[in-house]
Amino acid sequence: MHLFGPSGTGKSYRAQMVASEKGINFIIDDGLLIKDNEVIAGESAKKASTKVATVKRALFYEEDEKNIIINALKKYKPESILILGTSDGMVEKIASNLGLPEIIDTTYITDVATEQEMETARRIRVTEGKHVIPVPTFEIKKDFSGYLLDPLQIFKSKGKGKKPYISEKSIIRPTFSYMGNFTISDLVFRQILEYLALQTPAIHKILRTRVENYGEGAKLYMEVAVVYGYNVIDEINQFKQKARKEIEKLTAMNVVQLEVVAKNIYVPEENEEN
Repeated sequence: MHLFGPSGTGKSYRAQMVASEKGINFIIDDGLLIKDNEVIAGESAKKASTKVATVKRALFYEEDEKNIIINALKKYKPESILILGTSDGMVEKIASNLGLPEIIDTTYITDVATEQEMETARRIRVTEGKHVIPVPTFEIKKDFSGYLLDPLQIFKSKGKGKKPYISEKSIIRPTFSYMGNFTISDLVFRQILEYLALQTPAIHKILRTRVENYGEGAKLYMEVAVVYGYNVIDEINQFKQKARKEIEKLTAMNVVQLEVVAKNIYVPEENEEN
């Protein structure tokens, strides 16, 4: 079956609810194949850098992207799939490109959302550039470095004696919508690390840093002088956890790897005597 509605009217927001009510475990939405709450194949069209590229990815025009989904469908053999699209033609094109059978059931966004709800969704899309992906944030976080991500939990009661509908989704704001290609200067990472090191009593100073910025996130390397008397392993691990969290919060970039190496030991008493 498919869920049809114009762009920005709340299809992704309601996808899991519709699928749950229809007994469907698989969803195709904007280039992703989703099983329950897990992305099992594909790359989100919302990551594409242009509108044209977004459409191509959502329709599975590229052979390699199409084959990844086809292979996943062969592996999981779903009995039914919910396909999201902005028009009947778009959904039919997706089904055709993926070699799926003819669509036998259609749900329109107007069947599951009020006009006021759709208007609110349109306004948020236009004014704030926010999109919804119907999976928990941890599922897609690694793939959306440079995008602002917020978790969203939906709880709806289905009435007395009926199982409530609970769903986790992710709200993303593609940075290209506002500022072209999104990059973070290596200096920004270094300054954040230096500031956090100053707040850490066990670290005397940073001796060296190296930043490697990739599409999926940043790899950071630090050499530090630690203060004598602290448990070096515990303190460095705590610093790494804090640094990773703060960098991801402040820059919206994933920290793929953070390595901190203790190269020197600082002994306060000896320095004071000298």
